Amino acid sequence: MSKFSYRRAWIIASTDLRQLRSSRDFWLPLGIIAALFFVVMPAALFAGLSTIKDAGIVTQIGNLMGSLPKSIQHQTAGRAPNVQAAYALAVYLFAPLAIIVPLTVSSAVGSQTIIGERERGSGEFLAHSPASEREIFIGKLVASLLPGYLTAGVGFLLYSLIVNLIVGPQVGGWFFPTTNWWILVLWVVPPFLALVVGIILRISSRVSSAAAAQQASALVTLPLVILAYALATGSLSRAKLFGGGLGLVAWMGAVIVLASGARSLRRERLLGLGA
Repeated sequence: MSKFSYRRAWIIASTDLRQLRSSRDFWLPLGIIAALFFVVMPAALFAGLSTIKDAGIVTQIGNLMGSLPKSIQHQTAGRAPNVQAAYALAVYLFAPLAIIVPLTVSSAVGSQTIIGERERGSGEFLAHSPASEREIFIGKLVASLLPGYLTAGVGFLLYSLIVNLIVGPQVGGWFFPTTNWWILVLWVVPPFLALVVGIILRISSRVSSAAAAQQASALVTLPLVILAYALATGSLSRAKLFGGGLGLVAWMGAVIVLASGARSLRRERLLGLGA
């Protein structure tokens, strides 16, 4: 057995990334979705809340804030109801997007990456290349994860700027990201994304067509998106305990899935045999 080569794995990943970059009809819709959820919707919502002058609406928001957990009310005590609402939405409502949007991007790439080689006719070249099955799997994994991580990083940066520029002046200055968001973005999101993409790559290596890969990936992704919504919300409200434990479980799951996933890839499947 030849020694694992990071160079060969990176060549496979960089080739996929170049093809993805040149496929505008593939990444442009995903970019629009990311911009919509990380930039457009938060900016419109925060700006709308900041400019509310109607006393009746402000009273309704104040009543709504009174039903939120005590921890949230404590953090925004003494502020106008609409400012409290903007703070709560900035810190808690959009938290699931930190997982769901990157997950959507990486899932879309991952579901096509192995079966796509077979359908484009390039699977034969890859199957007869010097790269081992593990190197091929790692290369495909990196090519699927990088767009998701890039989306998460850029989206998080833009979202932070929007929150601080619109909500920050009303609560005494720049306050975002909070500690809970750092835990979510740096500790929970990376392994959760790797875990889901690892599962999708295994699916992509076993099905017989890209359409089947998309359908199977959707069946896997949908419940995970719902789970991500609940987990992200919970990790922000109890970040140190819940978020810390969740991240640890996700890291362990990702290691298991990725290690077994590398062993599941076979060259004959790249040739369209044994699917």
